[in-house]
Amino acid sequence: MFVIVLAQIVYIQTAEKDKWEKASKQNRATITKPIIATRGNIYDCQNRLLASSVPQYSIHMDTRVEALHLGGDTLFHQYVDSMAEGFSRIIGDKSAAEYKQMDAKDKRRFVTDSILNNALYILMLAFCIYTAIQRPNFVTLGSLGNLIVQVAAYLPMALGIAGCIVLTGTDLSAGRAVGLTAAITGAFLQKADYANKMLTFLPEVTPFWMFVTLLSVVAIGAIIGLVNGFFVAKFSLHPFIVTLSTQLITYGAILWFFDLNGNNGAPIGGLDNLYKDFLGTTMFKMGNTPIPLYVLYAVILTALMWFIWNKTTFGKNMFAVGSNAEAAKVSGVNVFWTTVLVHTLAGAMYGYSGFVEGFRSGSIAAGTGANYECDAIAACVIGGVSFVGGTGKISGIVMGVFVLRIIFIALTMLGVSSSSLYIIKGAIILCACALDMRKYLVKK
Repeated sequence: MFVIVLAQIVYIQTAEKDKWEKASKQNRATITKPIIATRGNIYDCQNRLLASSVPQYSIHMDTRVEALHLGGDTLFHQYVDSMAEGFSRIIGDKSAAEYKQMDAKDKRRFVTDSILNNALYILMLAFCIYTAIQRPNFVTLGSLGNLIVQVAAYLPMALGIAGCIVLTGTDLSAGRAVGLTAAITGAFLQKADYANKMLTFLPEVTPFWMFVTLLSVVAIGAIIGLVNGFFVAKFSLHPFIVTLSTQLITYGAILWFFDLNGNNGAPIGGLDNLYKDFLGTTMFKMGNTPIPLYVLYAVILTALMWFIWNKTTFGKNMFAVGSNAEAAKVSGVNVFWTTVLVHTLAGAMYGYSGFVEGFRSGSIAAGTGANYECDAIAACVIGGVSFVGGTGKISGIVMGVFVLRIIFIALTMLGVSSSSLYIIKGAIILCACALDMRKYLVKK
């Protein structure tokens, strides 16, 4: 009996191995069948049906797809009649002729969308051509150098405020933060023998003291941004309200600072040569325009911000929060700290901008930095940073600053008054935001 059982076991394990192995797998197999839950009917108070579980379908065809136009439009036109008839027969909401007309409508809409989406760039190009005809020196090498110098001065601030816009917010305190840090920079870096030295107890300017000043104003700007970010993130306050409040507080601090030590609101001048050399040393000339050292610093900061935005977890979290804060939170993103850090980084960029602005102005007044945030916001929107949130590129911001500076330089050359510039700035911001929102309204 033992020999028979043993022989049967060997036979099963050898000759019938595949058979029983297959049977084992079949027994272990799991069959998944999804069960689609149907929604119950929804009625109003008068027992009228509001919603039910009736399936609905939406079919779209984009006639601009490249595959439909291989070898010119021959392939598409060969089958467009049959496609239109098929859609008409299956869907039944339009005739075959109406479906065929959709091709022409799509092409017209594509051209219209392209023009409107790039309207500001088109107008800028036309305006530059007009300015070049009226003022030939507009297209000289020296004019290009002047453009680069101005872009380098305003770019860091735009890079900072862009992060706030990505989070569907804004920052109205940016200009005053630049003004406050510029005033502190000027007071800290005055010549030791300057007759109207504001803070007489400060030491003589040395490379170390200048470095301390730079870190101090960057830290002060970061603190302003930290306050903004905290109140926005902690209490879900709108950035407009928060930054409007900090704008007023910062301006009050500026006025208080200018009254220190008997200064009585007088402009701060007499800046030390070491400070001027650190930012203003000429690297090279474009025509007759010297290119100062702070242009190089702006390039480095731009590269750093590009890295933060595109290559770090913080940058990815920023775009995630800007796109959908609730979805980002569910995905494990710390929305609170991301919001706080974005505003803090923006404030640090304002602090650096104030450090540069102190040098550029030469004589720092209480009004330094006023309305600078308008230029920065306009540049960001022109560059494609959307107030809808979650959208923006560093390259677009750089392009936006270039476009805005070109417009202002051209207007100045044409003799447009400074008061009119405010009207033009407001119109540019309004048009840029309207064109930006139009993209999303069209999608809906």
